[in-house]
Amino acid sequence: MKVSPLLASFFMDREHTPITPPSAAADDSQVPACPTVESSGSIDVKTPSASANTPMVVIYNQTQSCPYLDGQVARMPLEHPVMRLEPAGLDDLLVNGYRRTGPFFYRTQCPSCRECIPVRVDVNQFRFSSSMRRIVNRCDRDLRVVWGTAKADPIRLDLFNRHRSKRELTQNGPSSLADYHEFLVATSVNTAEIALYRQEKLIGVAITDVAANSLNAVYTHFDPDFAKYSIGTLAILLQFKKALETNRRYVYLGLYVADNSHLNYKRRFQPQQWRVDGQWVTIAAK
Repeated sequence: MKVSPLLASFFMDREHTPITPPSAAADDSQVPACPTVESSGSIDVKTPSASANTPMVVIYNQTQSCPYLDGQVARMPLEHPVMRLEPAGLDDLLVNGYRRTGPFFYRTQCPSCRECIPVRVDVNQFRFSSSMRRIVNRCDRDLRVVWGTAKADPIRLDLFNRHRSKRELTQNGPSSLADYHEFLVATSVNTAEIALYRQEKLIGVAITDVAANSLNAVYTHFDPDFAKYSIGTLAILLQFKKALETNRRYVYLGLYVADNSHLNYKRRFQPQQWRVDGQWVTIAAK
């Protein structure tokens, strides 16, 4: 099974030092690969599955320069499910600290660093701050929110490239439409898109995975000209609201890294839980 260089470079939350993927897994010919499919966009999928422990195939497992902290060595084995994951199977991976990129999953197994911490929020305990309420109220007044199927088109691609360029999230130049599709639309789970419109203009897109008991915040990108709407924060708050409306308990926010400005914003969503030494523990607000 081959991993494209583009997907490999995205395979952690922020592009920094691209991975050089292997040409194929050693036992590739013996692996019944999960088909890469379009996202379904259904938020109503909650049926538990008996196959929560879906077998995974490791297709990349090498150390590399850390994408989050300069001077550190990272190891994040890239794994592929042998079949499309049911909602409960995705819950199982998220509980165990996995992140998704394209149809693949990974989690940190770094040799000497433990700064990357998986974060989730129990939406039944979360409390909106006054500033967060203002963000949601501004959205209600000015924006249109559409939940649906993730798409790859020139408008979304332009939004993606402008966002990453403005925030200095890329070192490799603009992505192509095929890149965008591979990173955000191709998936091995049920995946939805939150599209944000100002009048008829698309100004933000958030990708979220839909599990039986949780949502998994994958990636958000937006038009830098509309930064006043705090779209990154808004996208997370919209996922909290959707989880509450659909009786899901958790929203997974990805990795928190205290010394990385692109990842440490997650600390503001309180109360929250961190996965530390294999256990989820509640972290007190600063």
